[in-house]
Amino acid sequence: MQRRTLKHLRPKQQPEHHHNVYVVLLDPAVGRVRKVRAANPKRDRKKPCVYVGMTGLTPDERFANHKAGTKAAWVVKRYGIRLLPELYAHLNPMPFEAAAEMEKDLAEDLRRVGYTVTGGH
Repeated sequence: MQRRTLKHLRPKQQPEHHHNVYVVLLDPAVGRVRKVRAANPKRDRKKPCVYVGMTGLTPDERFANHKAGTKAAWVVKRYGIRLLPELYAHLNPMPFEAAAEMEKDLAEDLRRVGYTVTGGH
């Protein structure tokens, strides 16, 4: 009997560009959290609060995992409302290294124009 390993269970070829950045709309109540306010000193209260992340899954799958508590960011699990594809869809998919850099850049760009941003590590 041949031993089955995880390597044999995975598809032979994974697409090179399968990472995505995503943006989650958060409840405005997150703006009352001291840590969030401290990270966004120049926030515009008229603009929404968002979480920026990166994943090897689809953004929809990752958002569902957040809400279910699977490897969840506390802020998305508690305050997440929905995805905002208009802010990220044009960027996806990309290789891991590009997605890691894009997550930081997207978070900074949104923060610069007044969004209250969490995530974006």
